[in-house]
Amino acid sequence: MSAASRAPLRSNRATARVRRRAALGAGAAVAALLVSACGSGGTSGGGGDTHFITGSDGIATVGKGERADAPDLSGETVDGKQLDVDDYKGKVVVLNVWGSWCPPCRAEAKHFQKVYEDVKDQGVQFVGINTRDTSTGPARAFEKEYGVTYPSLYDPTGKLMLRFEKGTLNPQAIPSTLVIDRDGKIAARTLQALSEEKLRSMLEPVLAEK
Repeated sequence: MSAASRAPLRSNRATARVRRRAALGAGAAVAALLVSACGSGGTSGGGGDTHFITGSDGIATVGKGERADAPDLSGETVDGKQLDVDDYKGKVVVLNVWGSWCPPCRAEAKHFQKVYEDVKDQGVQFVGINTRDTSTGPARAFEKEYGVTYPSLYDPTGKLMLRFEKGTLNPQAIPSTLVIDRDGKIAARTLQALSEEKLRSMLEPVLAEK
């Protein structure tokens, strides 16, 4: 093979290598965007004096005498029904902020459904807040895929999250979970995805309160 005929081969191989590198770079950029869009969890709600004391597990709690009231959380669910969290006073409420676009939300969904099935007859109600989904279709598909049977308020622009006292939730930290006590006050919070074990450890002390 002459040098002239080998030159196009070398050129084609170099072009292929450049394309592979570009594709890998684009894939890494998309992965980074997914992580940043979903939030990195953490423990900070962003200012405010909400009396949270954060443990080494990333779960923050508030003493019974220092808890703030949960705000009005009412509106339409992803199924088109009306829901008012205040109707659940007298029960312990587990409030989970999630989005169908969020990989950590997908990872924790099965844990939430399992725990819900275990405790729903013990005076506990789970409620989701679906955020940043531009329509309810993906949210309903998410619930069907993971067998989620408890209701979720539809909050595409995050308006419900902004009703919480400053420092309670970080709109950039999705998923987030709150436990609201039987008096409608915020007892615990975490700004990270939860395993089944962590979810139970967050819920059980509030459930045990008299």
